[in-house]
Amino acid sequence: MNKRILALIAAILATSIFGFNHTIAKELMPDVLSPNALLYCRVLGAAICFWTVSLFTKKERVKIKDFKLIIICAIFGMGLNMITALNGLYNSTPINSSIITTLAPIFIFLISVIMLKERISRIKYAGVLIGFIGTLTLILLNEKSLENAPNINLGNFYLFINSISYALYFVLVKPLTEKYNMITIMKWLFLFSIFINMPFGLIEFAQIEWVEISSTSYIKILYVVFFTTFLVYLLNLYALKNLKATTVGMFIYLQPVIGILFAIYRGADKLTIPDISSVLLVFTGVYLVSKKTYKAT
Repeated sequence: MNKRILALIAAILATSIFGFNHTIAKELMPDVLSPNALLYCRVLGAAICFWTVSLFTKKERVKIKDFKLIIICAIFGMGLNMITALNGLYNSTPINSSIITTLAPIFIFLISVIMLKERISRIKYAGVLIGFIGTLTLILLNEKSLENAPNINLGNFYLFINSISYALYFVLVKPLTEKYNMITIMKWLFLFSIFINMPFGLIEFAQIEWVEISSTSYIKILYVVFFTTFLVYLLNLYALKNLKATTVGMFIYLQPVIGILFAIYRGADKLTIPDISSVLLVFTGVYLVSKKTYKAT
């Protein structure tokens, strides 16, 4: 199996894991953990995982000049991105969260064209448009809402900022993937993120009553920390090493599809004709963008 196929599989797995996370993380807030406490669990847990794995991988020295870009990536990818994602999810709904994240490929597309001068074929333009139409179908025709959403408008605003921040991280981290292995990049990004997020999450993290947390909630926390943070960032970085940022970003369009299907599985929603239409549009868009149209990838 060639690296491109493996990278596409990694992108699909990453977006699938994150698709389930919208509901799982929402169930933890605020009764089990506050958004900022969960934020600090994520960055601290992921940092421990990446530094532990680094003990068993080839050692790499990072050039001093590259630490500036690493810190900038940590600010956008593990700081602003996670803060707005969790606070947005807490104030809004899992479905809204999964839908609004699909704006990220549009921002990745625009940033890549401007900053990296990526060549984009007409087929990929069409894929972005079709995928975005599928997302609009979900936004306009899906009426699911939750009582546990104290300020949906504020939450949606946070999620909008989250999409921009994630897109910036996605594009800015690409040059680092061409110089260093994935573990080296991630261990430093998450180490810096511990300090970046300290003003927002450390106090609330220290106030967590661990003995009062149920075993079910511990499993959900483990999912958010290990799968959604450690594994998703690792899979996305592997995909970025072998594909264009715009191609990897397009897989975010699968998140609302997975979010809705997971809600149906949990008995929280039911499938409608508009849902089916949007699923078909999203998958068509992802196919067109991931299709190799010229040699450079």
